[in-house]
Amino acid sequence: MLTPAQATDTAAAIVARARAAGADAADAVFAADAATAVQVRMGALEDVGRAESAELGLRVFVGHRSASVSTSDLSDDALATLVDRAVAMARLAPEDPWAGLAPADRLLTGIKPDLDLDDHGDPAPDALKARALAVEEAARSVPGVTMSDGASASASRVTIALATSHGFSGGYSLSSYNASASVLAGETGAMERDYATHTVRHLSMLDAPEAIGRLAGERVAARVNPGRIQGGAMPVVFDRRIAGGLIGALLSAISGAAIARQTSFLLHALGTPVLPKGVHILDDPHRPRGLRSKPFDGEGLPVSPTRIVDDGVLQTWLMDSAAARQLGLEPTGHASRGVSGSPGATATNVHLTAGATPRATLIGEIDRGVLVTEVIGHGVNGVTGDYSLGAAGFLIERGEITRPVSEFTIAGNLKAMFLALTPASDLEFRGSMNAPSLRIDGMMVAGG
Repeated sequence: MLTPAQATDTAAAIVARARAAGADAADAVFAADAATAVQVRMGALEDVGRAESAELGLRVFVGHRSASVSTSDLSDDALATLVDRAVAMARLAPEDPWAGLAPADRLLTGIKPDLDLDDHGDPAPDALKARALAVEEAARSVPGVTMSDGASASASRVTIALATSHGFSGGYSLSSYNASASVLAGETGAMERDYATHTVRHLSMLDAPEAIGRLAGERVAARVNPGRIQGGAMPVVFDRRIAGGLIGALLSAISGAAIARQTSFLLHALGTPVLPKGVHILDDPHRPRGLRSKPFDGEGLPVSPTRIVDDGVLQTWLMDSAAARQLGLEPTGHASRGVSGSPGATATNVHLTAGATPRATLIGEIDRGVLVTEVIGHGVNGVTGDYSLGAAGFLIERGEITRPVSEFTIAGNLKAMFLALTPASDLEFRGSMNAPSLRIDGMMVAGG
């Protein structure tokens, strides 16, 4: 696999060729990856795979017209054809007054931050197989677990580079390790399924296989023989494993593209309270070994920690350059792009800050409510904020978690839900979007 420097040279070379072919401006993304994954089921090897790929994406501008193309054929003839095709397509594309590269005076210069994202490891398939088997064995050993749906272990490395025609070039590499298990419990015809997974940048940070498997088994064993719930308005506690989904809905609503299109339920919310006082949402692209850490954004701009919500008040939109131009604002360093297409805007390592109240206390104050551990479906309206999802979890009665329940629906409006939430103190940093358990009073629950 190419080094970041070699990948950067590859991206810069195709940009130079595009300029020579008549493009007024251009940028290119190069991505190469190598991954090994092993899957086991019921103690036997089910699949082992190794994949290696390299892909180059080119975006060219002719005036305010643009086109994007990509290829995995990196031969000289293929790249020459790619450049000619991209420039020809751009000349035929409709004009977009907001299109263009990021402002040249905002580009990252100097030494790029070292975020320790790559441990340069490449575990042998035998080591991955042993880890997957250990995860599954631990899950199956939990009392009540009746069957395995499989366990896996994987390792990968990715090199990413970006080059632009107005002065930016840079690259970096990432390593990634994962282990997971999915198991079933209960009698045939009434089985429940649950899982546990862990992903990290450095192998040394990965949870022990026994811990991952045991968590999967304990989760599914607790869900056996679920009942139904009588509907009504009641407190809902979102378990921290799914609470990040609510934060994701807020981030989608404050993307520059959604604001520019006027298709967001938070369209007029900038500078106003969107969460309770004392609650913050922080974005940190510089977190060492973070799952979404990066030294620069998808347009070559510097990235920095951002208070998206400070003391409950929304502080910023998340903007790439095109959305920023349309809104008459400055890009925020949140541009994100793949090999093909134009940049969008996303946050990086995000968390909603922990509250002062233990989760047990938040639950203990509830006379009748529900703890949600799984949501099902895509019932979020980004324009109105209406929220309605299928769910499963546990009934809360007189301050105690009493029995599993399933096949019910939780509903509300996100604007009201955000303002009503109370965060517990159980925040853990396990992924790229983290939140503590969240209690929201007065949600509508409909039984199955």
